[in-house]
Amino acid sequence: MNWRKATLLEARWETSSARTLVFDVPEWPGHLPGQHVDLRLTAEDGYTAQRSYSIASATGPAAAGGGGLGAGGVEITVQRLDDGEVSPFLADVYDVGQPIELRGPIGGWFVWRHTDPAPVQLVAGGSGIVPLMAMIRSRAAHGVRTPFRLLYSVRTPQDVIYADELRERARDDRGLDVQFIYTRVRGSRIGVADVNTHAWPADFAPAVFVCGPTGFVETAADVMVALGHDARSIRTERYG
Repeated sequence: MNWRKATLLEARWETSSARTLVFDVPEWPGHLPGQHVDLRLTAEDGYTAQRSYSIASATGPAAAGGGGLGAGGVEITVQRLDDGEVSPFLADVYDVGQPIELRGPIGGWFVWRHTDPAPVQLVAGGSGIVPLMAMIRSRAAHGVRTPFRLLYSVRTPQDVIYADELRERARDDRGLDVQFIYTRVRGSRIGVADVNTHAWPADFAPAVFVCGPTGFVETAADVMVALGHDARSIRTERYG
């Protein structure tokens, strides 16, 4: 898989610490929602740093606009880590028009295909929403009516990434249900009661995608299994 020269076309803030970057990537082959890319930075002294980021954009016949880009467009969202080596540069320094090296798309397990008719349960923690947003956007881009539910756990309402878009999509699309859990506000993390109330029942046999910090992913996946979901239907992606 070769490195490609990409250029930053657009940047926008989603929260005070999460910034969306939209790249022009010549000869981009397209991607599936759930895949990721590697970005590589090279300093003047030749030192390189490489990180992986989930793709947020949709691809499909109606993918132009609303988070869906053309054949050469790739969108990611970077959460700034104050002690990070790469994310502070991408969030605060990297500017429109500047180049970067990009490799991808990568991954074949944690992906959703619009031809799959099974209902979909998405469970996100923090910036784990990014690959799941690609699935939501791709569903709309392909014009399919697959029932989607999203359970999104963040510390406060101000930490919700894609807040306006998620609320608009949930309001305008009866096939998409979005529920937020604000852990700092209520003083507890996601638990059995949340999943039992807001997620698809196990007998609906949904395809389950869980993404977020390692501890969150393990807890959410364990809860799904405890409520009767087939472990083989649960796909996880974790970071940290």
